[in-house]
Amino acid sequence: MATSRTPRDPLDAAPAGSAARAPAEQLVRHFNHTLVRMLQARLGSYEDAREGAQEAYAKLLNLGSEPAVSFHRAYLFRIAQNLATDLLRKRAYAEQPGPDGLDLWPDPGASPERSAMAAQAVSRLPALLAELPHNCAEAFRLVRVEQKSFAEAALRLGLTERMVRIHVARALVHCQERLDGLATGTGEVE
Repeated sequence: MATSRTPRDPLDAAPAGSAARAPAEQLVRHFNHTLVRMLQARLGSYEDAREGAQEAYAKLLNLGSEPAVSFHRAYLFRIAQNLATDLLRKRAYAEQPGPDGLDLWPDPGASPERSAMAAQAVSRLPALLAELPHNCAEAFRLVRVEQKSFAEAALRLGLTERMVRIHVARALVHCQERLDGLATGTGEVE
């Protein structure tokens, strides 16, 4: 007469061919609480600790049933410690605050004279662009002023992306030459 035994724990209901999982299942039963508490103390979050423990078990299960790993408990805790260290590093990197008040610090290269020259250059930009062919000026305006990508500018102008790059480069050279000429007093723009 066969007696039917109802498993107490879902882990007891593992298939007969799961001998490789038996040591890991025993670890889960015996050390899960301790492992989660250790990770929670390290990570400061119960949810992160549970996820870390699950990932550690998964890594241990991926080892298979190697007889060389007879120290499963120690190995499991080492895996969990390494996972916690990785998570803490990711957090530290992601949560690094930017320098406070960076926008309040003056640009060390800025001076009243340099600011005045920049304001003059910006005010003269429309006149400088008017000296260029339409596509060249428009490519410059789209890419440098409106901050469009070269691909977006090419689509809008009906040109290839390479041609837009060439137009922008030509406009930059033209503006730089004209502005340099103004700084030395040899060029004139109204």
